[in-house]
Amino acid sequence: MLKKYSIEFKWGTLFAIMSLAWMFVEKSVGLHDVLIHKHALYTNFVAIPSVIIYVFALLDKRKNFFGGQITYMQSFLSGVLISVVVAVLSPLTQTICFQGITPNYFENAIAYAISSKQMSEDVAREFFNLENYVIQGLFGAIVMGTLTSAIVSIFIRNKK
Repeated sequence: MLKKYSIEFKWGTLFAIMSLAWMFVEKSVGLHDVLIHKHALYTNFVAIPSVIIYVFALLDKRKNFFGGQITYMQSFLSGVLISVVVAVLSPLTQTICFQGITPNYFENAIAYAISSKQMSEDVAREFFNLENYVIQGLFGAIVMGTLTSAIVSIFIRNKK
């Protein structure tokens, strides 16, 4: 049973590792402190490696599990399973990120949100915390992963 889904587990794990690497890069270039005012824009570029991972994952599934032929539904379901793996790993990756890689991120984000008058202190503290980010990570992985799978599968399928 596990062998049947080993490709999804592999790529879901690689996605989680990429997410941690992305956070490390964001932190290293200052997007979590001195350039936090630019974080909301530049963090969206994580979509590029995210989509690339899904493309390679579904091509891997097509080639190495389905013998080179895959339907839209087979590809889509494989992508959804990758999303589930990413979601299951999300609490761990969020914890590593915000307690290890960038432990001051929430305080910096709260301070910026207040100083730029984007949020009151109460709203900022309610939004920028590990518990909220874990919840966002869980749902975000499922929603964005499913959407990505739906789109990428259009291009990966090669069997009716």
